[in-house]
Amino acid sequence: MVLLTGNIWVYLSTVSHVYEDIDDIEPSQVALVLGTSHRLINGNPNPYFYERMQTAARLYHTGKVKHILVSGDNATRYYNEPEKMRRTLVKLGVPFDDITLDYAGFRTLDSIVRCKKIFGQENVIIITQPFHSYRALFISNHYDMNAVVMTTKEVEKSLKVQFREYLARMLAVWDLYIINREPKFLGKKETLDI
Repeated sequence: MVLLTGNIWVYLSTVSHVYEDIDDIEPSQVALVLGTSHRLINGNPNPYFYERMQTAARLYHTGKVKHILVSGDNATRYYNEPEKMRRTLVKLGVPFDDITLDYAGFRTLDSIVRCKKIFGQENVIIITQPFHSYRALFISNHYDMNAVVMTTKEVEKSLKVQFREYLARMLAVWDLYIINREPKFLGKKETLDI
């Protein structure tokens, strides 16, 4: 019951700010792309990654955003989500100088809090998959950000992914309202060159 109630709260408090059609979304200076690996565990290309990059490039090329902040995990020198995102966006025609890398986006919470506290951005378009969008917005709402989500095209997801997301939504409630979890790393403020 607690799991269901938490999920309903996360969904209902955010669904009105989740967009599927690029024509419906208001322009913003910055898009925040939430990180994920470009490869699946089996070595195949990760469709979540490529849909996020395609969506970010579309927003940029249609003038909906002027700058893209890519936030992801850079835990080791062999694993660098932000750098891979930037390379892919450049291949999709986004200028190198209009992309900023956040190397400490270890979790969704970290990426969103750092977007506001480190990069000074409160009015952003978050880019992620539909199932992930509600949790991302739930976190940004908690931090009084004026964020919306532009979802990617739907990619078939397994029951495991769906169940994990239901649990992650409850963890977000726990992190924000029970233990007041902070990002793993904050550091000094940075200015986006917009």
